[in-house]
Amino acid sequence: MIVRQEGSRRGGEKLTEDEFGWFATRRFAWHHGEKLQLATLAPPCGVRVIALRALDKAGIAWTEAFVGGGVSAVAAAALAGLAVAPLARRIAPAGLIDIGPVQGLPRLGTSRVMLHSKVSDPTKLAALRTLAATFRSVAGKG
Repeated sequence: MIVRQEGSRRGGEKLTEDEFGWFATRRFAWHHGEKLQLATLAPPCGVRVIALRALDKAGIAWTEAFVGGGVSAVAAAALAGLAVAPLARRIAPAGLIDIGPVQGLPRLGTSRVMLHSKVSDPTKLAALRTLAATFRSVAGKG
């Protein structure tokens, strides 16, 4: 399985490391003192937890304007100008920019993307190595 690994969990093979940002369209308007409109995935999304914790710690009021069932839906809400979406840089679609630095939003940090497997069959292991290499290659272009 391929998962995000936060905290102290050990094991697995690192495929890449994602850096997160606050992605919105250039026309997205938010003024300090107003609630920040968010587009997120539903719980138990780890990125959602990190984003909400960072906003709360920074004392920034927020509301979930859109809760999607997948990253594509969350990105679509951000592209429509409804909200800002906490996303990994490598998956943020064209048309969205990281507004975090300009708006003074808190840093979201990084997360390792890890491969966990108990495959021992040589043929399946070779296929898994190809999958891991392909993931690294594609992730490195983001």
